[in-house]
Amino acid sequence: MTEKLLQVDDLAVAYPRKGFRRGATEILHGVSFDIDQGKTLGVVGESGSGKTTIGRAILGLAPITRGTVTFDGVDITRAARSKRASLAADLQVVFQDPFSSLNPAMEIGQILAEPLEIQKVGPTESRARVAELLDRVGLPANAITRLPREFSGGQRQRIAIARALALRPKLIVCDEPVSALDLTTQARVLDLFLEIQQDLGVSYLFISHDLDVIRHISHEVAVLYRGDVVEHGRSTAVTADPQHPYTQRLLLASPLPDPDKQSERRALRARMAEDERLADVAGGDR
Repeated sequence: MTEKLLQVDDLAVAYPRKGFRRGATEILHGVSFDIDQGKTLGVVGESGSGKTTIGRAILGLAPITRGTVTFDGVDITRAARSKRASLAADLQVVFQDPFSSLNPAMEIGQILAEPLEIQKVGPTESRARVAELLDRVGLPANAITRLPREFSGGQRQRIAIARALALRPKLIVCDEPVSALDLTTQARVLDLFLEIQQDLGVSYLFISHDLDVIRHISHEVAVLYRGDVVEHGRSTAVTADPQHPYTQRLLLASPLPDPDKQSERRALRARMAEDERLADVAGGDR
């Protein structure tokens, strides 16, 4: 096993354009980063920056046009479907919306047992593993016979986390997993992620638009802007002293409990955005 669990080097992703403007639109322009075993890399950026595309590319769901993705020492950049199936035990995902990521017609026990059945785990071990998973994410044993609609948003996301843990993966891609939750529930789910990592040694690629969330959960952070990593480093260093103007704007976007300070932050962020717009206009004139 390599210390670097995931290595992404010069990753570019482009989607074909339809209609008369044929060709391709490049979403990522050469992104590189590593994730160590048992660590978390936070990828932060606004909507449209390309952060979800990074997760999709690693999972084999986006068209990679350049670069490599190496997982546990194996190049999986363009892995065949059969190889992707074998990776499922080690590489899992938790999606953003806990309301749509669970089959509404399946009981929770069936949802959690499904990946075990696909991997040919026997029924006795499967039942024990499902009970263990429910306990791991803080849900009662009787949840096994209930349907997703009977649970709150935070509880559904705990179920999604349990499903991702079912095969004891080495890496989980977490795509905005707390953005649909209220702040109190967010904090509890983030604490659950941290507890799981401490106990099981799982690594996370944690995608978010919220720099405060990334600061809480991540060891390192990559700031993504228009398909490029514009700042990358230790989470504490980047969030305490951001060097790139875009990172500074993201930090200013984080909510504060003091309404006066929040108003000052909002005004400063608006001024920075206007300065950037004027710089873009001036650059276009040249």
